[in-house]
Amino acid sequence: MFSKLQLSRSHIKNVGMSMSKKSVSVEHMQEEWLEVQAAQRDPARFRPLYNRYYEPIFRFIFRRTNQEELTADICSQVFLKALQRINSYSYKGVPFSAWLYRIASNEVAQHYRATQKNRVVSMEESSFTDMIDELDEQDTEGLRQQLLATLDTLKEGDLQLIELRFFEQRSFREVAEITGITENNAKVRTYRILERMKKKIANSSREN
Repeated sequence: MFSKLQLSRSHIKNVGMSMSKKSVSVEHMQEEWLEVQAAQRDPARFRPLYNRYYEPIFRFIFRRTNQEELTADICSQVFLKALQRINSYSYKGVPFSAWLYRIASNEVAQHYRATQKNRVVSMEESSFTDMIDELDEQDTEGLRQQLLATLDTLKEGDLQLIELRFFEQRSFREVAEITGITENNAKVRTYRILERMKKKIANSSREN
């Protein structure tokens, strides 16, 4: 089971949707780039890309909203903008989906800025284990509560890096493409965030 906790800024909960990660071969990405180029020449050729990525993009948004109707609305906006901007896309050695996820991330952020509501953050049980391993700490219920409390103190940009890297198991190259920063910057920032989290948890343990 996953934790279902309401924090002051975010909801960290199970949304019942798996984010299984599959490695994408260079050959597949290059073949997909040919499909994108075809869509750039003829918008009607965008349909195969839409069919392939609608469900993954829907899941990505749903993990951040936990509302099906809202997710469908945002998802429609994502693919509309993707089609409108398809000629600006260029292959950068990551799946085409990373570009779509970046648009989706921006659309979700825009929604929450406009509504001023709390954003949903979906965290699987395995995410705790991965982060605790990175923090080099012993896995206890107390530590998990401290970890959740520490996550709630993160700025939105920092939380997004942790979310993409650990909650969704994305490569740093994908994280960089989705967030609009360099791969090296994504690595450095993520591990600096982890160090700050580790210090906060250590300070909290001493105070208790």
